[in-house]
Amino acid sequence: DGCGHTVLGPESGTLASINYPQTSPNSTVCEWEIRVKPGQQVQLKFGDFDIDDSDSCHSSYLRVHNGIGPTRTEIGKYCGFGFQMDGLITSKSNEVTVQFMSGTHTSGRGFLAAYSTTDKSDLITCLDNASHFSEPEFNKYCPAGCVIPFADVSGTIPHGYRDSSSLCMAGVHAGVVSNTLGGQINVVISKGIPYYEGSLANNVTSKAGPLSTSLFTFKTSGCYGTLGMESGVIPDSQITASSVLEWSDQTGQVNIWKPENARLKRVGPPWAAFISDDHQWLQIDLNKEKRITGIITTGSTLAEYYYYVSAYRILYSDDAQKWTVYREPGMDKDKIFQGNTELYQEVRNNFIPPVIARFFRINPLKWHQKIAMKVELLGCQFSIGRVPKITTPPPPQNKNGEKNDDLSDDFIHSVKTSLQTDKTTFTPEIKNTTVTPSVTKDVALAAVLVPVLVMVFTTLILILVCAWHWRNRKKKSEGTYDLPYWDRAGWWKGMKQFLPTKSAEHEETPVRYSSSEISHLRPREVPTVLQTESAEYAQPLVGGIVGTLHQRSTFKPEEGKEASYADLDPYNSPIQEVYHAYAEPLPITGPEYATPIIMDMSSHPSTPLGVPSISTFKAAGNQAPPLVGTHNKLLSRTDSTSSAQVLYDTPKGQLGPGATDELVYQVPQSTAHSTGSKDE
Repeated sequence: DGCGHTVLGPESGTLASINYPQTSPNSTVCEWEIRVKPGQQVQLKFGDFDIDDSDSCHSSYLRVHNGIGPTRTEIGKYCGFGFQMDGLITSKSNEVTVQFMSGTHTSGRGFLAAYSTTDKSDLITCLDNASHFSEPEFNKYCPAGCVIPFADVSGTIPHGYRDSSSLCMAGVHAGVVSNTLGGQINVVISKGIPYYEGSLANNVTSKAGPLSTSLFTFKTSGCYGTLGMESGVIPDSQITASSVLEWSDQTGQVNIWKPENARLKRVGPPWAAFISDDHQWLQIDLNKEKRITGIITTGSTLAEYYYYVSAYRILYSDDAQKWTVYREPGMDKDKIFQGNTELYQEVRNNFIPPVIARFFRINPLKWHQKIAMKVELLGCQFSIGRVPKITTPPPPQNKNGEKNDDLSDDFIHSVKTSLQTDKTTFTPEIKNTTVTPSVTKDVALAAVLVPVLVMVFTTLILILVCAWHWRNRKKKSEGTYDLPYWDRAGWWKGMKQFLPTKSAEHEETPVRYSSSEISHLRPREVPTVLQTESAEYAQPLVGGIVGTLHQRSTFKPEEGKEASYADLDPYNSPIQEVYHAYAEPLPITGPEYATPIIMDMSSHPSTPLGVPSISTFKAAGNQAPPLVGTHNKLLSRTDSTSSAQVLYDTPKGQLGPGATDELVYQVPQSTAHSTGSKDE
């Protein structure tokens, strides 16, 4: 009376103490006898072990024996809370006895163990989940009997299962392994998803689960495609039934729930049997033999008709005459499949091993109100490979050249036996129409080259864009330490179109003063040079255009009502507020206004003796008579703190202090006459 969950398969199984994982009751006992194929050994692995050891394994313990019956020998006796048993317990024969004794105790969950033959070296238990393994991909062997009520599964195929799910129980749910046989699983770990759906499959209910860091899926043969019920590949004429529900509604309209209505996800009524008994069936003709790996069913899917099938059998045939009921290997009873629990939910059941047949029948055994269902079959194409031809060599001859009849007969018999053996043991070639064809070398190469080329072109585009932006920024930054923008060629011509129109006589040509060049010229040539050279100083911005300040400007900003260039209008334009660009603020210790430019020409060989310097600024006290076409006066301020002797320009015909033979000063561009000397 101490036996709990128990499934003993021919190659593997699972056993647990009563009431596991809750505390086992007092004074109970259970004994399991395990047998595998002769010539093999049994290995035992514990997933959980928690047995009271307060009396040193006297009344509560687990004992393992080699063999069965009176001749058995003890392998070991075990007890302890949270006992961790490393490795496996291996028998010496194909038979093992496991005995559990529970005495008087107040705590202890008992145990859960799995067993298999020793050739399954990667055996795990039903309690192992994906978080117990660090590899991104691994193979493990699941024992039979892992559909247990105390393990959880979250997720479904093809999206994957939450990492906290039992690996083996999820394998049963996915249809990878059988609960009664166990089997090998190939697990792949990947990144988790925010939500895991729940579903019912292979008598395992998967629950909805929240976000997890990782999930796992299974690698399979891929033979799980739909066979044509939903898509219509299977025509209506190939779907038949034992009976059809037919009735008239209140409006007098006749309703017939035909067999062809039994297509999964098809809108409308399902197939329903006219008689509700366990002799009804729905038959599907696949037109040729197929490899059938599973079935999906639903109820009526009509809210007003709450009909569904809750249990059924599967029958299959090659000729629709002789039928075989599906059974699991090694079982002597028909397999009863769990059906729907309500009319909407899709329930999946897998066939392990698959069914190879052309005709497929569903025989409902239990239902709700009436037999009604919609169906889809899962699987792939199936074809048998041809047996290679065997060329029989000529029979051996004796020395006289005659055939040896005895040897010939024996040889032919041997060849026939070999051929017959090949036919019966030949593994059929499985072809799956739902699996993506294998990728060729060219496709694999293209799959590598295409991303590389895309990355290269993307990189080139980014480089070009960055170069373009850098070039624009460089253009914007040009001139910071160069000539002002308005000093460049062509700027003043472009600005003229924005300035007020003025007469020719008012145009003024700026003058560039260069002491090095003037010193090499004769005094009479100076006026001509001054008229042709461009100005070194920035011209005042007029016409209401506000320029930016620059370090080469030598104009003083307007201050109150003081006379300045802002008070004069050289272009006879209406009086308006004019802003000038002027120099950066001078140091506090320096003069307030720009220092007059003094050119020392006394040291030049061509300069007459006694001429100390020439300046283009006129003293405020010496008002020069106005020149023709000139509307502005030259105002000058000198630094009162300067100690240098300054000679200011004077108009022609007047002698100033220290005057020389030739004195020149700025001449407007519009003046047509040339400046003469006193000799003229």
